[in-house]
Amino acid sequence: MESKTLDEYNQVIKRCKEVFEKKTFDYGTAWRVLRLPSITDQIFIKAQRIRSIQEKGNQRVPDNVISEFIGIVNYCIIALVQIKLADKPEEILSPEQVVDLYEEAVNETMRLFSNKNHDYNEAWRDMRVSSMTDIILMKLYRVKQIEDNQGKTIMSEGVGANYQDILNYAVFCLIKLNFHVT
Repeated sequence: MESKTLDEYNQVIKRCKEVFEKKTFDYGTAWRVLRLPSITDQIFIKAQRIRSIQEKGNQRVPDNVISEFIGIVNYCIIALVQIKLADKPEEILSPEQVVDLYEEAVNETMRLFSNKNHDYNEAWRDMRVSSMTDIILMKLYRVKQIEDNQGKTIMSEGVGANYQDILNYAVFCLIKLNFHVT
C-alpha cells in the first residue's frame, strides 16, 4: 500500500507544483514580502472557506474546494521556504531557485509523511475530508498561538512542523477527492 500512497502523493504534488510554477510565471516571487503570520492567515482563509462550503453545501464563488486545497499546499510550501530564507530577506528569486526550494520543502515534508504514514498505518484513508479540514484549522490556530508567543514554545513543535502537517493533510484531502487521478 505504501508505494501506491507515495505515488498518489507525488501525483498530487506534481499537479500543485504545476499551479505554483504558472503563478510564479505570472506574479514572480511577490510572496517573498509576506511575513509568516500573513501566510498563516492566507492558509486560514482558504481552510475556513472549505469548511464553510462543507457546512453550507453550496458556494457563490466558482473556485472549487480542490483549488483551495491546492492553495493550502502551495502556501504551506511558501511558509517553509520563508522559514528557510528568514535570514535572506531578498524579495526576488530566480525561477530555478524557486523550483529548488519548492522541491526541498516537499522532500522534507514527504519524508515526514512517509514516517508518520507508516506508524499510523494510513489511518487518514478512513478519515473524512471534513475532519481533516477541522484538523487543518486546529493546526492553524496552534500556529497563530505560537506566532503570538513570538515563536516560543515550551513543549510543542514549532511552526514549521505544523505547516508540514497542514501540507500533508491537504495532500490527503486532494487524494481523497481524486485530484491525483488524471
